[in-house]
Amino acid sequence: MRVYISADIEGITGLVSWSQCSRPDGKSFDYAFARRMMTHDVNAAIRGARAGGATEILLKDSHGNSKNLLLDQLEPGVRLISGHGSGTDGMMQGIDETFDCAFLVGYHAMAGTLGGVMEHTITGGVHRLWVNGYECGEMGLSAGVAGRYGVPIVMVSSDTAGCDEASRLLLGVETAVTKTGIGRYMANMLSPDDTGMLIEAAAKRGVARRKEIAPKIWSEPAHIRVEFNRAEEADMGAKLLSVPTRTNGYTLEGTYPTYQEAHRVVWNLMAMSAEGIGSQY
Repeated sequence: MRVYISADIEGITGLVSWSQCSRPDGKSFDYAFARRMMTHDVNAAIRGARAGGATEILLKDSHGNSKNLLLDQLEPGVRLISGHGSGTDGMMQGIDETFDCAFLVGYHAMAGTLGGVMEHTITGGVHRLWVNGYECGEMGLSAGVAGRYGVPIVMVSSDTAGCDEASRLLLGVETAVTKTGIGRYMANMLSPDDTGMLIEAAAKRGVARRKEIAPKIWSEPAHIRVEFNRAEEADMGAKLLSVPTRTNGYTLEGTYPTYQEAHRVVWNLMAMSAEGIGSQY
């Protein structure tokens, strides 16, 4: 049985701020700790998947530059997709129809979620995102990619707000809470020993129940709408031929034949929005 794991970092055990988990630079003074904790949570998911019968596991490091997981400290016998910039499936690069189920480990709540630790949607420039009129974040985007390959998301680990979002989006999904947000940069934490057991147990249950949980399939043609925080973030994306409508200074939207195409446009818009911010200097 093949299991796919996509791992983000903001919903990981013990983390509450960008100074811990942004990237390896002088502003992220606690990044080494964040990498250890991310590897810790992923390892717990791997153990749970194997306890549930998984025989092959593929990991995708999906945070930032996607070079966060400590390969030499991962459970043996898994494969890891590391790095950023190539491929078309975003945080789900490497998944296909041969997988039996998938996990989202360390994911976070969508932008604007009350009590969501480091809540955002892909980039800090996004205020709100809709797919087919349903407001969602990275979990919705990733679940849709898996769903188009017929693969169900059976386990999500996150903070309480993120797990609540997953339960609304994915009927019957198993969840593991790593912390409860008090604000965007404050949380009531569980210890790594406790979260490890919770993630492992949820992963095992998810694999066992994989045939009971339906893949998330967005209807097609698929419509996307992205509302940015600033007009200049929308300016650059508006130049893309694949984005036919700018409804106001902040918002770009379009309808696409397949969800995969719509998903690719979302990620292109995010990349372009960062260029828009840079253009003001």
